[in-house]
Amino acid sequence: MQLLIKTFHGLEEVLAQEVKELGGKNVTPLRRAITCEGDLKFLYQANHHLRTALKVLLPIEQFNARDENELYRKIQHIDWSKYMQLNQTFSIDPVVFSSTFTHSKYVALKVKDAIVDQFREKTNRRPDIDTQFPDISINVHVNNNEVNLSLDSSGESLHKRGYRHSGHPAPLNECLAAGMLMLAGWEPSIPLIDPMCGTGTILIEAAMMAAKIPPGVKRKKYLFMNWKDFDKELWMSVVREGKEAEKSPKVSINGGDIDSKSIDLAKMGSLDFGLGRFINLERIAFHSHLPKSKEGILIFNPPYGERIQAKDLNAMYREIGDHLKAHYKGFDAWILSGNKEAMKHIGLRPSQKLALFNGPLECKFQQFRVFEGSLKKKEKESN
Repeated sequence: MQLLIKTFHGLEEVLAQEVKELGGKNVTPLRRAITCEGDLKFLYQANHHLRTALKVLLPIEQFNARDENELYRKIQHIDWSKYMQLNQTFSIDPVVFSSTFTHSKYVALKVKDAIVDQFREKTNRRPDIDTQFPDISINVHVNNNEVNLSLDSSGESLHKRGYRHSGHPAPLNECLAAGMLMLAGWEPSIPLIDPMCGTGTILIEAAMMAAKIPPGVKRKKYLFMNWKDFDKELWMSVVREGKEAEKSPKVSINGGDIDSKSIDLAKMGSLDFGLGRFINLERIAFHSHLPKSKEGILIFNPPYGERIQAKDLNAMYREIGDHLKAHYKGFDAWILSGNKEAMKHIGLRPSQKLALFNGPLECKFQQFRVFEGSLKKKEKESN
């Protein structure tokens, strides 16, 4: 079967690699998504195992529609009894980029009417709509006059692992954190530090990766469980195989934050998943955080001046650079920030610049290699 798997901008290639390693075939990166092929077991595995995926969609129809009447007619030509039962609730999730169809809610209404009318004509009854907790969710993607319909196999976004506790004003998305670790080339053998860890998302994602704990380990419900072809035994085999692959790794994962409430939330999240033994957390200011090894990787997400305010961001970023140069020689530092001006004050030349989105905010994920001596001297020695 052909699948469409959604992700964040900038994570398409790492998702594609994840999908290949999981067994997906004919993988093609798109914008904020990839397409691939796989069987029913792979669809279950994709939902359970992919760390940078947001949704796993199963495309079912594609056609062109010149206006709302043609859209309605072509939706009615589909046999919806193949995909849902009369007693099941459903919802429409529209994504519209079109000069013909200018209102996504109106597209959703026309698609809903066509499906409801088909059931009513055949059975004199109609299925109910549930926009919050539907049994079946139908994704409608309209690009100009091209209409693509897909079944949402995931339901709630896959980034929701189940370890997040409310209370932090700017939590990092779990899929984004996992993607940052992959983009940075982090491996469990490399010491990892997040000196501004907040609620510990990067650290918890790293520990889950090291322990090979599936990101969906705590999740009880996916929409594919409501499909007509749901194979419970096959699904249970996927869960069992994931559990059997877990291990207890030797890792160095360290985090700190000046805010005691954030550290408490990070500890709660790590303990919920049995990861407390892999992660060292302490309440400490950035300028007091010192490495416990001679080399490694720092990955962190300092304040941008958006949801979290800093009195003088430029000075703060200058202090970040000074501390890295003074105490983290031999380390790679990867910093995610949505404040381009503040990033200029770090005082280190970035060796990589990647574009990512943290929610609606466009950010730069930059790598800074902290060398012994000057960068110019290092470059001269390598030539």
